[in-house]
Amino acid sequence: MRKVLKWGGRIGLVAVVAAAAVSIWKREEITRLIAVNSLFDAQKIVHNFSNMNAAFLNIELDRGDGPVSDLPKGDSFVMPAGYDEWVRTRSVTSTLVLKDGVIAHEAYYLGTTAQDRRISWSVAKSYLSALFGILVEEGAIASLDDPVVKYAPSLEGGAYSEATVLNVLQMSSGITFDEDYLAYDSDINRMGRVLALGGKMDDFTAGLTHSFAPAGQEWKYTSIDTHVVGMIARGATGRSVPDLLSEKILSKLGQEQPAYYLTDGVGVAFVLGGLNLTTRDYARFGQMILQDGAWNGEQIVPADWVAASTLPSAKTKDGQIGYGYQWWVPVGAIPGEEFLGRGIYGQFIYINKPAGIVVVSTGADKLFREAGVNDQNVDMFRQIVAASETK
Repeated sequence: MRKVLKWGGRIGLVAVVAAAAVSIWKREEITRLIAVNSLFDAQKIVHNFSNMNAAFLNIELDRGDGPVSDLPKGDSFVMPAGYDEWVRTRSVTSTLVLKDGVIAHEAYYLGTTAQDRRISWSVAKSYLSALFGILVEEGAIASLDDPVVKYAPSLEGGAYSEATVLNVLQMSSGITFDEDYLAYDSDINRMGRVLALGGKMDDFTAGLTHSFAPAGQEWKYTSIDTHVVGMIARGATGRSVPDLLSEKILSKLGQEQPAYYLTDGVGVAFVLGGLNLTTRDYARFGQMILQDGAWNGEQIVPADWVAASTLPSAKTKDGQIGYGYQWWVPVGAIPGEEFLGRGIYGQFIYINKPAGIVVVSTGADKLFREAGVNDQNVDMFRQIVAASETK
């Protein structure tokens, strides 16, 4: 009996030790899962959006060894009537307005500061578009008419088998992907849990097998298309997107702080929404785009790519918002003159070229999906432009 009890005790101890080891091994994954499930909680959302690296796997991007580029402050102008109410209603956390490359307005709200590296969400897509234009000019991507699988062969046999590079740039892959951020079991939220648990985004993408339309026939905003754009960039160059973006764009902008990307479990950047920068550094990128891809006398992004990517070339419905190569074009905009990068919960880089205006706005707007909210935001940006011209 003593031997039985002795061995039973040993087995019990082994089980406890094994359970403890598993607990430690899984602790980070559990922590990240808890983080993603509470990411948008009302009491945490503002803090979370400024501290994404505290809960998710991430990689910092080399800012280069150059000096911080100057963003001079100039004469301010009176913000339009209704601006303060818009800030409150839309839970805005920062706004910065550049007029002809000079800061005309800068403000931070809800406890955020100029040092916060705020999550871009889908504004990151526009950064990837700029990088892609450089890779096209360099010849790494031979043609936008090339099939996706030429550069991302792991997608052969799945829903992307017939899609071209142009299709995914324009969100016209035809792939079935539920992007309802408020539904727990939507594709976008399942993808978020893959990210939080350290899974592989490439495997998740290759596992998508259904389409709602032939590739290139219909436009539908589908964030996973942007991950495929990233796969193409990696396949064409044999390099990671963080390395490419740092070398070819961000290291040349004189950023105040290094950017960072959220990543999956094997270090692949969450290119469709995981870029984090300060408000001023978002403004530097926006000003470079306004200047047709040039910064401090250097042509960083090809001017013809900036022009092509910001035109409403995708097959959106008449009278609705336009879309280019990962850039939005507001209803009523003159093509090529007014466009924006846009992310969920109120992240924007708005550019009005004739007015020489860049507006960066970050937020924690839990009501961003309500009808008319996007129109309200664009209207405020246009009011800011008008105010800048009447000061």
